[in-house]
Amino acid sequence: MIFETHAHYDDEAFDDDRGQLLKCLKDHDIGRVVNVCSDLKSLTTTECLMDKYPFIYGAFGLHPDEVGDLNKKVMDRIHCLAGKEKTVAVGEIGLDYYWNREHHENQVYWFERQMELARQEKLPIIVHSRDAAADTLDSMKKLKAGDIGGVLHCFSYSREMAREYLNMGLYLGIGGVVTFKNGRKMKEVVEYAPLDQILVETDSPYLAPEPNRGKRNSSLNLPYIVQMIADIKHVDYDEVIQVTEKNAENLFLRG
Repeated sequence: MIFETHAHYDDEAFDDDRGQLLKCLKDHDIGRVVNVCSDLKSLTTTECLMDKYPFIYGAFGLHPDEVGDLNKKVMDRIHCLAGKEKTVAVGEIGLDYYWNREHHENQVYWFERQMELARQEKLPIIVHSRDAAADTLDSMKKLKAGDIGGVLHCFSYSREMAREYLNMGLYLGIGGVVTFKNGRKMKEVVEYAPLDQILVETDSPYLAPEPNRGKRNSSLNLPYIVQMIADIKHVDYDEVIQVTEKNAENLFLRG
């Protein structure tokens, strides 16, 4: 079954039909979901989803746009959440220089502190990086992120940058952008990357793939992403599902 490695089902976009949607995922060959935190509120809402649904796992951390809320108390809380049985990662963490909602130095500081937390808890990281390619790579090399393990969520950089992360033994998260008509760069990355270092994700409710681009995204759109990967790599659809599911199990369920 397809392993959804990045979604935000606690987002208000799902308030009207969350339960109905989640209950139907299995019928559409979606086996497991990682619900990923972004802000302070999501530390609580992700924990609730993880506790309520057997197939939902949690990743806990603060998005770079939200690191102004980070302090020792919040880090202690993330430490506690990291110890829960169904917690599978620290994330999403990283750098975002597109919106510039937080000073770059502050983003780097808390990115590195959260990577250190992941190392202490023996959990992989889910990394968000937008318009911050050089600083993200520098911090990850500095902290030896390859030893921690993790995924570059919604990877959006060049094939050359992909090589850096693949050589570190990390995974690339591939989502709806690979289906876009203007997604040539992502198609090149998918063609280059070994299938055994690719994870599939939606980032729901964001970044819906073609043919649903612009609409609310959900894990029900994963087959479009899987099919595009299969087409690019000239392999069977079922092979993409099997390999990426095994990849996600190796990364997130390795304990």
